[in-house]
Amino acid sequence: MLLTPYRETLALPRIKSLLAVATLARIPIAAGAVVLTLHVVTDLDRGYGAAGLVGAAFTLGGSVGAPLMGRLIDRRGLRPVLVLTTAAEVVFWSVAQGVPYLALLVMALFGGFLALPAFAVARQSIAALTPEAQRLPAFALDSITTELSFMTGPALGVLIATGPGPRVAMLTIGAGILLSGVGLWLLNPPVRAAHESPVSAGERVPRRSWLRPRFVAILAVTMAATLVLSGTDVAVVAVLRERGEVGWTGPVMTLWALYSLLGGFAYGTMSRRLPAVALLAPMAALTMTVAFGGAHWWLLAILLIPCGALCAPTITASADAVSRLTPAPARGEAMGLHNSSLTVGVALGGPLAGLAADTWSPVWGFVAVGGVGTLIALAVIPVQVLQRRGEASIRPPADAVATDPAELIPRQSREALASPAGHR
Repeated sequence: MLLTPYRETLALPRIKSLLAVATLARIPIAAGAVVLTLHVVTDLDRGYGAAGLVGAAFTLGGSVGAPLMGRLIDRRGLRPVLVLTTAAEVVFWSVAQGVPYLALLVMALFGGFLALPAFAVARQSIAALTPEAQRLPAFALDSITTELSFMTGPALGVLIATGPGPRVAMLTIGAGILLSGVGLWLLNPPVRAAHESPVSAGERVPRRSWLRPRFVAILAVTMAATLVLSGTDVAVVAVLRERGEVGWTGPVMTLWALYSLLGGFAYGTMSRRLPAVALLAPMAALTMTVAFGGAHWWLLAILLIPCGALCAPTITASADAVSRLTPAPARGEAMGLHNSSLTVGVALGGPLAGLAADTWSPVWGFVAVGGVGTLIALAVIPVQVLQRRGEASIRPPADAVATDPAELIPRQSREALASPAGHR
């Protein structure tokens, strides 16, 4: 049955509560970028360029902070990190709404660095709560609920910012993050599976045992995926504005998100995993073809179907790969790096599409981000092939293979460390 993988996954203990709390926790986080922009433009009377700098500072801080917070979770456990980041974010959103621009710019850097790690924590806990056979539908559900959060959060942020005002919206986000942090603290989802060792303060796993070319390739694919997505956002707005159909932006964006939801749902029912790069390559290439749909909004919406349907599956496949390539004691840092790659891609895609639109024409925004995504996919494919061949050449006999990937990876790591020529 089509829904069987999802029924079996949702029947696992604590999965439904984790997805519910994580979805609600992501809504105020998703609203942050648009509310900060409206605050800088409206309350501080600055331009969109100045607002972009604040957003970039928040993004830069988050990109650096996510793996560090993940490493702290690996060493100290989840709850201390939740207390630290929740308190820091509440202070940021409460104070930031009343400071001048330069102070806000500096605060944004630290606010991003100590951001509540709701995205990474949800994925780390999914890896801990699900056996490998059910991680794919679990991560697909995570991608679907993330889409729902991003469909809801910015809309609510704009509604409050254009009503009571951006400052009220910032205080509301702070209150929402406080509730989110408290909810995650009370839920306290596991970051290790039951068969894995509990968090130990002195536990250390050398990065060289898991931060290998194949893992870096997954991060590159993840970054390229969100680069294409965020660039497509900008290109859609630019094209519709040029054609005098800017009023159709909302419906087109909603349809595009719906395509992604349906694609993620379908991918979660598959019995066979696909490499993330095998999903990125067609997604990026098909994004370039959207350039032919600039004549009418409905044609643009139709051409977004195939590339949109591959959005959530690509992110799902990358998160699943990270969970399988990383030993349990380093999973928090690994998921933090995955989250950073998502963030960096978002930060790069918009400016790239905007530059192409300004230099040539709006439809070139699709070509630019799709082309870069395709090039990254082509660069990653040889790495994946070489790594798989290397794994085949050093794979132990069948009776020596661990039945659980979490046991297999550390043993391979020890073999690689013992022999400098060994590689995965």
